[in-house]
Amino acid sequence: MKRNEKVSGIQKKYLKYTAALLGLALLLSSLGAGLYIKNRLTRAVIAKYEFMTERMGISLENLFRQSDEATAECVLYDDVQQSLRSKGLEEVSRIGLSKYFAYVGLEHIADYCYVDNKGNVYSKSYSDVTFEDVTDSGFQDYLGEDYARTKWFWAKDTLFGTEQEALFIGRYVRSMEYAHEPGMLFFKMDDAFLEGITGTSGELTSEAAVGIIDTKGQLCFSSVPEEFSLGKKRQADISERIAGSGSAGMILEGEHIPGGVLSAYRDEASGLAVFSFVPDKVLNQGIFPVFLVLAGIYLVVLAAAAVLSIYFSRRFTKPIQEIRTAMAEFDGSNFDRTIELHTNTELDEIGHSYNELLGNIQRLLEEIKEQERELRTSELNMLISQINPHFLYNTLDTIYMLARINKEETTMRMIQALSRYLRLSLSKGNDIVTVEDELENVKSYLEIQQIRNRDLFSYKVECQVDAAHTTVLKLVLQPLVENAVKYGFQDIFEGGQIRITVWKEEGELYLEVYNNGTPMEADMVQKINGMNKLPLGEMKNSFPDKRHGYGVVNILTRLRLKYGDGAAFYCKAQADGTTCTIKIPQGDGQEAYEQEQIQI
Repeated sequence: MKRNEKVSGIQKKYLKYTAALLGLALLLSSLGAGLYIKNRLTRAVIAKYEFMTERMGISLENLFRQSDEATAECVLYDDVQQSLRSKGLEEVSRIGLSKYFAYVGLEHIADYCYVDNKGNVYSKSYSDVTFEDVTDSGFQDYLGEDYARTKWFWAKDTLFGTEQEALFIGRYVRSMEYAHEPGMLFFKMDDAFLEGITGTSGELTSEAAVGIIDTKGQLCFSSVPEEFSLGKKRQADISERIAGSGSAGMILEGEHIPGGVLSAYRDEASGLAVFSFVPDKVLNQGIFPVFLVLAGIYLVVLAAAAVLSIYFSRRFTKPIQEIRTAMAEFDGSNFDRTIELHTNTELDEIGHSYNELLGNIQRLLEEIKEQERELRTSELNMLISQINPHFLYNTLDTIYMLARINKEETTMRMIQALSRYLRLSLSKGNDIVTVEDELENVKSYLEIQQIRNRDLFSYKVECQVDAAHTTVLKLVLQPLVENAVKYGFQDIFEGGQIRITVWKEEGELYLEVYNNGTPMEADMVQKINGMNKLPLGEMKNSFPDKRHGYGVVNILTRLRLKYGDGAAFYCKAQADGTTCTIKIPQGDGQEAYEQEQIQI
């Protein structure tokens, strides 16, 4: 590769050219200060409408609070409560109650209807509303499952027969003294009710569109300037943006959507949302000339940046392209294709690192091939070594048959127990065995010890689980019974007892070994129980003298490695002997995995 002119490095080159480009951009940008003015003006207009929207939202919350108080007063009214009782109201009281709802503390009520729990309807004198009209209207569905909350909903007037869209206020009316079925109260509000909310916007509505949307995205009310129209598509965009925003309060603050900027405030209680939509025309007033200037400036900047970028990219990417080509064409076999770069930049170091990488890969492949050869040799040796256990079993069987011919009963028992013990201890290399095999293993060990120590002890096994289908880490019981024989019975000559118990409790497996020999010393019990709280790395240091406690450390270490911190081993010493207990966590996934290992 031809040697280029020496420079200070690729980073310094890049910074030099970038600085020149940015200097030009800053010089040209100084002519476009109008951009700053545009941002300030736009932000001021948006902030003004955000404030207006928040004021409308607060008015909406206050109006809902008034409606909630008004309906609450209706519920507590004596005649309303009397109408819910079994006896109901007299005719005069019924007429009076029908007129009462016209004077509740809520303005702009166009019509009303109250239905008690006996199907009696109370409405205006000229309204011909029946109980069937109420049930057919479907308005009860809007009240939902709430016990007694005020509900606002925008719906077609199928109750009073006008068939026009309107805002309705509804609420269940329940007895305060008796557990009766509730009544229902509905107020139909006229347009002035919602106009009062947007009326707080004042003169600002002459420039922007304001409106109210219900929980279903329906436009309940809108006020739009004469020269501007929302249109169905824009209404759909506004409804979609409001529906996908927060739950309550200012859910949209100057959100840009096609055609303008949207702000919205949702009242959590009523579910309605008020919004203001400022069209782009209002935002862009007075700034169009500034945009023309900025457009011209940035066209020049873009053109200059494009020319400079093409020029400099050709200079800087040529060595990079050479590196990429070498890497892409590397097929994993040709290690002689190295890269020689002389750019006096960091690219030279990359090329050198690539060359070293090729050498490392070549050495690694050679090492892998050598390891594969060694692995095949190890596998062959392993297959040969597997013959040895079978030879041992066959030899023990032969000795057993000779003892049987010579009628050596004790020798036969001992050989048979030793053979079972060895077969179960090896377990085909598996760490996990069934409880049945583990108990069979420890029984074989105990039978050998009984032959060696005649009349020293007897043993009993109690298994309260499905031993054939419950798994456990192998060789966890044998060290415990060995300690019982070796240390528990060291001071006695006969009458020893060993009891092995297996059970499940609260999803955990317990294995317990009890002996009635000399109780374990208190400090030893404390050390053993304390190991459950130690990290794995510190447990081996609990018993510096390996002659004491080594088997216990081995058991707990293996349990923790297999089952995690949920496994535990603890001892309890009493006057009548010592009890050692192993706790193993159980789970469907763990047991399925262990059963699969056993089958393998």
